[in-house]
Amino acid sequence: MMKNKISWCFALLLFLLTGSRLNAQSLKINENEYFEKPGLNVMVFFDIYPEGHQGAVGIIQNGTRVATNGDLRLEPTPGQWQPIPKVGKRSVDRSKNEISVKCTFPDSSINRKGFNPVEYPDLYFNYHVRVVGEGNKFRILVDLDKPLPAGWEKKVGFNFELFPAILFGKSWYLDEQSGIFPTQANGPMEKDSDGNWQAFPMASGQKLTIAPETAAQTMVIESKGQPLQLLDGRFYHNNGWFVVRSLVTPGKTVGAIEWVVDCNVLPNFQSKPVVHISQIGYEPNQEKIAVIEVDKNTPTAEKASLYRISEDGGLKEIRTIEPKKWGKFLRFNYYQFDFSDVTTPGIYQVKYGENTSEPFRISSTIYDRNVWQPVVEYFLPVQMCHMRVNEGYRVWHGLCHMDDALMAPVDTNHFDGYLQGHSTLTKFKPLEQVPGLNRGGWHDAGDYDLRVESQAGEVWILSQAYELFHPEWDQTTVDQQNHLVEIHRPDGKNDLLQQIEHGTITILAGYQSLGRLYRGIIENSLRQYVHLGDASTITDGRKYNPGLKKEEVTAHESGVLDDRLVFTEENPWRELDVAKDLATGARVLKGFNDTLSAQSVIAAEALYASVDAAKNQRMAGAKVKAAVELLITTGNKKYKEDILKFTNPEVLKWNEIIGYVGRVLKQIGDANLSSMVLTAAKNYKVEVDNLQKENPFGVPYRPHIWGDGWNIQSFGVNQYFLQKGFPEIYDSKYMLNALNFVLGNHPGENTSSFVSGVGSRSVTQAYGVNRADRSFIPGGSVSGTGIIRPDFPELKEWPYFWQQTEYVLGGGSSNFMFLVLAAKDVLK
Repeated sequence: MMKNKISWCFALLLFLLTGSRLNAQSLKINENEYFEKPGLNVMVFFDIYPEGHQGAVGIIQNGTRVATNGDLRLEPTPGQWQPIPKVGKRSVDRSKNEISVKCTFPDSSINRKGFNPVEYPDLYFNYHVRVVGEGNKFRILVDLDKPLPAGWEKKVGFNFELFPAILFGKSWYLDEQSGIFPTQANGPMEKDSDGNWQAFPMASGQKLTIAPETAAQTMVIESKGQPLQLLDGRFYHNNGWFVVRSLVTPGKTVGAIEWVVDCNVLPNFQSKPVVHISQIGYEPNQEKIAVIEVDKNTPTAEKASLYRISEDGGLKEIRTIEPKKWGKFLRFNYYQFDFSDVTTPGIYQVKYGENTSEPFRISSTIYDRNVWQPVVEYFLPVQMCHMRVNEGYRVWHGLCHMDDALMAPVDTNHFDGYLQGHSTLTKFKPLEQVPGLNRGGWHDAGDYDLRVESQAGEVWILSQAYELFHPEWDQTTVDQQNHLVEIHRPDGKNDLLQQIEHGTITILAGYQSLGRLYRGIIENSLRQYVHLGDASTITDGRKYNPGLKKEEVTAHESGVLDDRLVFTEENPWRELDVAKDLATGARVLKGFNDTLSAQSVIAAEALYASVDAAKNQRMAGAKVKAAVELLITTGNKKYKEDILKFTNPEVLKWNEIIGYVGRVLKQIGDANLSSMVLTAAKNYKVEVDNLQKENPFGVPYRPHIWGDGWNIQSFGVNQYFLQKGFPEIYDSKYMLNALNFVLGNHPGENTSSFVSGVGSRSVTQAYGVNRADRSFIPGGSVSGTGIIRPDFPELKEWPYFWQQTEYVLGGGSSNFMFLVLAAKDVLK
């Protein structure tokens, strides 16, 4: 007994000593050139997107990104368009354990005339940000090349942004002051030296302690210069974070800012294992592989278990095995647990260590209900412009934008990227009302503008889904005459056809009124552009009449210049793309709305004929795609001739075109063309095989800033057409991988399905028009898991990350719907 007690005490002592030694590991610059120790990473100017709260100095603490954008700024709580520094050369000095970056303030290259709505100050200076690892802590220093001009020392400060969602209800100390991080921004406000209202600091002092009651989040920031201010950045900007800020120290250049940051690290920290599966499940004959994500420092794999949830309650173990090691991807080791041979219907869970997946189904009916339907049942109706959208007691938005639209002024560079050149390219003068634009169209997801490529792309993918799979679905009343939508009120008409009609209406309305395509219809002021809430309240709904005074109104007009602007452009590639989409929509609208169908063909043929693609390979590719759709729609042999004329090996390197031409090879019947396309299909298959080996999820996941969910969905759609056109070369594997990726089989601790309301766990805080309510729109497909450079996958539960949780029109949600219907088709 005594011997056992001594052994136990020795083991405990060894554990404590080992844990202490691990926790005492110093921050060191790793092979990826950021500071690392178990439980703590400090990135220094790896990310390039401070406008999206992703840049400068950032902290990942115990597996969660908690702070970002550590850099000099002019404003206490800057928003999206405020001046930002230009990031220069980044230097790594391992001997000093220091990373430094040269910056210039401001980055004037983004302040092109008319582009940025915020006027940049007459202030230019260079500085260096240095981060030095010092044991468990790190020091942030800012060195100015020369003193700031008089007066600017009271305006230039170092900001550090703290992620709000994990701080709500947590506590803080700042010297002798204390408080709780509030869920909403609370007053008071104060005026700065320029007379602008700013957030009044929650507190000020030298030493800030964040979340002292939560070991995984506790952080201490100490300023060796000017006092720290704790601010709430959400007063002006709903997407703001909490901000820690201190002004530069007057008279100093070296060490004008000096902070010491100490982040608490959990003993022996390792990221918890995560089990990635499809959140809806699998058909019995479908490949079923759970991907298990494990900390790179975990020495050995545990066993994985598959359980079936019993009808009477409890779990029945189906099998327990050691999963197959895939290898390292990003910062994790990955394993695969293949249970493809399990076909018994039911509800299952996968368990690995202490981590258990959400429940998922194995069933021959998993794609039949509550998967693709929310896209057309909720998301598309909610996004419909120029309509009132009701759902039972709820009004998603009132009748909106019936005052569309004024011709955009010439030489305009809109803050959302729309350009109007030296001419309106139409008979309309600047700010003249363009008739007929207040019909059809969908709001562009998180914004309220209408982009022609989004409208046309939506028409194409919806038309392909209807033509190929013939889904019968009628849950919505769409009354075009009275501009009214009633969700969950069947009207005897197919919902997909009604949505195709709605998108076609806006494209043709613009084409017929302007004599050309519109580029976009968008709010004319920044205040309107950032509007959150009911779309009907963006404008007064009355057409602008310059002859009326601002306060004057009539039944249909007002003197308020709040109507949206319509932009035009000369863009032959986009004209061909829209021609392709209109030609596709015309086929399915025939018999549903014959007038619109005929008008679509006329417009598509005119747009197609207007573009000369003889000297441009990219244009030639667009010409081929449009010719394919026009050939299928009209049967006109001139489109067959153009496909033969413009298709060549160089054009076929644009891999989408392989699937397009594959659809008409039999109809064309040309041996040389068939041989050329078959060779291209084989070559691309080799490329695809290599792509799927890059990660354990079997998809081309290469995000830049935005999550790659939309591109992966597009990849899946393309794979469907390749499989159908070349079944001897392609199968459904990669298409189904793309679908599973979107449904939850993707990297990162958040295993949510990217499609809101679909699956046992999904993204329910999304960057849609109701993001201010921290809510979602069912059926909306978000951008998905992004990468915090260089190697941290992230999908935060936070509605203001457009690069992770934004919905999108023109192939986002409807690409997902197509993939689900395609999966039903290939697995039936």
